[in-house]
Amino acid sequence: MSTIKDIAELAEVSVATVSRVLNYDDTLTVQEETRKKVFEAAEQLEYHMKEKKKRRRKLKLGVICSYSPEEELEDPFYLAVRIAIEKEIEDRNYKRVPLSIEDGMQQFSAVDGIICLGTFSRTTVQKIDDTQKPHIYVDTIGNRNTGDSIITDLRIAVEQVMEYLWSLGHRRIGFVGGNELDSDGNEILDSRLPTYQRFLTEKNALQEAYIKIDGYTSRHGYRMMKEILEETERPTAIFAANDSLAVGCYRAIQEIGLQIPEDISVIGFNDISMAKYLAPPLTTVHVHMNFIGRQAVKMLVERIQLERKVNIHVSVSTELVIRKSVCRAD
Repeated sequence: MSTIKDIAELAEVSVATVSRVLNYDDTLTVQEETRKKVFEAAEQLEYHMKEKKKRRRKLKLGVICSYSPEEELEDPFYLAVRIAIEKEIEDRNYKRVPLSIEDGMQQFSAVDGIICLGTFSRTTVQKIDDTQKPHIYVDTIGNRNTGDSIITDLRIAVEQVMEYLWSLGHRRIGFVGGNELDSDGNEILDSRLPTYQRFLTEKNALQEAYIKIDGYTSRHGYRMMKEILEETERPTAIFAANDSLAVGCYRAIQEIGLQIPEDISVIGFNDISMAKYLAPPLTTVHVHMNFIGRQAVKMLVERIQLERKVNIHVSVSTELVIRKSVCRAD
């Protein structure tokens, strides 16, 4: 890091002059040319004035999760992200404070910032806003005007999946996804579905009978796949909105004696730890769950410590992990 002495040498002035110029000392009488040389030297050396050191107190970070521990086990995506959040808080030696809207809003006054993981209704978002605490939403967007968010770029991820299947000759592609109700009773449809539909519509290959929407667990995947398999003309590939659904699809397909991928290819989403151990290993979209969780903490801490007022919304890329559950269509 550059020092005042470095700037003084480059600008060919005294250290005292540099210090007073950079601190905008009104009592300093100096030629404009000299002042210009000091600032240009500082810019050239990428110098930044050292801020007065602030005593860093131990932050208390509240964490509110919309999914219960039981639901996390059914869909381990949120479990993995939550663990990453907790680990980052622990590594930074901050205090984690579990929060719940149901337990009342007075508990929020004791925290310095709030991490919101999951899906939240408009009513809950408004309650978070009303706390006037720095906050960040993880895997969803709350109020763009009041807080930060970090999400997965689902549109590009789904397009990549569909392009991959299409390139392998698949023209009959099914989709199994989920929906749920927020705490206001409003339905939240799977956000991957519109991209899937748009892709196949443009290819004139969309078949509504191959689309099933229910929950996000393996038993939902099993039930939806059973319905699809009853179609006279079966799809050659299935895109599951998460890996838990893909597990259910596996069971339904193999239960009637069909082979994966020879009879039906299956591709999942999230790349949870068990995906690579399925038989055959699951081709899936790798979501950077650990990065998302840790980055959420870093963004919130930065907002608190720097008192940042500008809201930041981060979209994280994904990677298609090709294993053994997809093959070329006949």
